[in-house]
Amino acid sequence: MNDFFSTFGLLEWKPWVAAMLLPPVPLLGMLLLAWWWQRRRPALSTLLLMVAVVALWFSQCQVTGMLLERQLSPSPSLSAQRIADLRRGSGDARTAVVVLGGGVRALASEYGESHLENISMERLHYGLWLARQLQAPVLFSGGAGWAQADHPAEATVAARIASRDYGRNLRWVEGDSRDTRGNAHLSLPLLQKDGITQVLLVTHGSHMRRAQRAFEAEAQRLAMAVKIVPAPMGLVADRHLSGLQRWVPSAEGNLRVRQALREWIGLASGA
Repeated sequence: MNDFFSTFGLLEWKPWVAAMLLPPVPLLGMLLLAWWWQRRRPALSTLLLMVAVVALWFSQCQVTGMLLERQLSPSPSLSAQRIADLRRGSGDARTAVVVLGGGVRALASEYGESHLENISMERLHYGLWLARQLQAPVLFSGGAGWAQADHPAEATVAARIASRDYGRNLRWVEGDSRDTRGNAHLSLPLLQKDGITQVLLVTHGSHMRRAQRAFEAEAQRLAMAVKIVPAPMGLVADRHLSGLQRWVPSAEGNLRVRQALREWIGLASGA
């Protein structure tokens, strides 16, 4: 599906197609259809109404997000022991930390300038922390997304924040990619030129499966001898949620469900 959009020059439509496929839009459509059928097909209308209402409820619950996320993160967060092992083995491989962007704000009024969205700030923060542990250089990948064509390049904003606020310069700044496949396509050649043989890939856990697939496919296309090590972040400790919290609609539940469904759509469409 992603290749179809690319072939016909329709990649900028991807955010709008995703929006139509994510809740609550399809469920609202079901409710409208149930209303339309209430006289012609009352039994089917009632069934459709009940399904839509139940689906609307669970589309806002963390328990649904938990179930959808289970297969999206191929590995757990890096443990202290794993980081120590990577540090000890860094002499055998040229290692880089690659941070994938997740959105940029054209103007953050509190700063009077462009700034990263929260999801991107979390990834940048963890990526810089991880790089400090391993004494490794950092690449930030992210331009203006398909739905943010008039926004500044995300990587440029990240470089400014990393330098000014964290005192750490990014070794590579890739600011032309517009999606996950673009991240891989434009980042790996930069690393290949510098002889990088091991990449610690930083993104949120729910995005990791798709990101890792894209980077491994691009490395194979380039015949690049590089090991992609997933470094997922933002994994929710569900054991800290009470039984009631899991089943009651919440803003966190809505976010988790939509993000997980977006990733499943991306995986299914080859994005």
